[in-house]
Amino acid sequence: MSNARSKIIIVDDNIANLDQGRNILKVFYEVYPAASANKLFEILENITPSLILMDIDMPSINGFEAMKKLKSDPRFSDVPVIFLTAKSDVDSEREGFDLGAVDYVAKPFSTPLLLKRIENQLLIVRKTNDLLATQSELKKYSSNLEKMVSEKTEEVLELQEAILSTVADIVEFRDRSTGEHIAKTQFFMKTMLDEIMQGDNENSEIISGWDQNLFLQSTLLHDVGKITISDLILNKPGILTPEEFEIMKTHVSAGVDIIERVIKRTKEHAFLDYSLLVIGTHHEKWDGSGYPIGLAGKNIPLEGRLMSIVDVYDACISDRPYKKAFTHEAASSIIENGAGTHFDPALVDAFKGVKDIFAQFM
Repeated sequence: MSNARSKIIIVDDNIANLDQGRNILKVFYEVYPAASANKLFEILENITPSLILMDIDMPSINGFEAMKKLKSDPRFSDVPVIFLTAKSDVDSEREGFDLGAVDYVAKPFSTPLLLKRIENQLLIVRKTNDLLATQSELKKYSSNLEKMVSEKTEEVLELQEAILSTVADIVEFRDRSTGEHIAKTQFFMKTMLDEIMQGDNENSEIISGWDQNLFLQSTLLHDVGKITISDLILNKPGILTPEEFEIMKTHVSAGVDIIERVIKRTKEHAFLDYSLLVIGTHHEKWDGSGYPIGLAGKNIPLEGRLMSIVDVYDACISDRPYKKAFTHEAASSIIENGAGTHFDPALVDAFKGVKDIFAQFM
């Protein structure tokens, strides 16, 4: 692992769990065990860790209370925290994410899963730091070094793509049922854009004003809110109950919230503006029966109307825990029959023109 000597604090009042965690991690990381939240804050006076693994159920100060204290201290507010818990209830997980946790790992530990979750989070931190460092360097030299600006801008775009891809990979890693959903939907979206731009209509005029590369990058994040959904629901081997489906629907608002938080921290966020529209409206329906707002017709941004078609098509042709993949013909019929109810009829016409290209993924 490239982040071999990152500093990790593991906090657990159960000494057996603490020893197990330390033994798993010490080969790859510099590990600091803490048997209580009080001990955690003592250690933090001497080091700033790359990541904290923290138990929830602890005496005196529990994990949620410790998280609040961490987030209130500017020195540690950006340190990612993964909760360790034997709890399996959705409310506890949601509370943890609301407080700022980046992930959950169930006890007893699965060694490969624990290491992968840690590796993913440290990769995001490293890529983000690289991006911020590059942006700072650009600001310093942009006034008199035009060539350097051009070169560094390209590096920023590459880092931006790397961060987006990393986040998208994490979503797929958690949602084991989706296969290559994110990559496929990006291909389908590019195919749809090319088809629409061959015509001379309202939609082609709108798209001509877009930065299509940034828009296509933004589609990688359309399901980023699923990071906040419990594994019990995300990978349930069966159809969701009405209550579970209501929780699943919250991935839209959660995704919007994630992107808005990032936007507040950076001045360069054009691609994130596209992401907000894609994430927030790709489950709206043409007839107004979608969610989370119930927008209808052209009140739904074109970005969301496009994402709806490619997202549903890929869901149809993919295996899920509760169904087998549909044929290309069956999936195409669902899209075409949804014209005027689920989907924008004009975009369904564009889909008809490229559905044979979509069939490459069958």
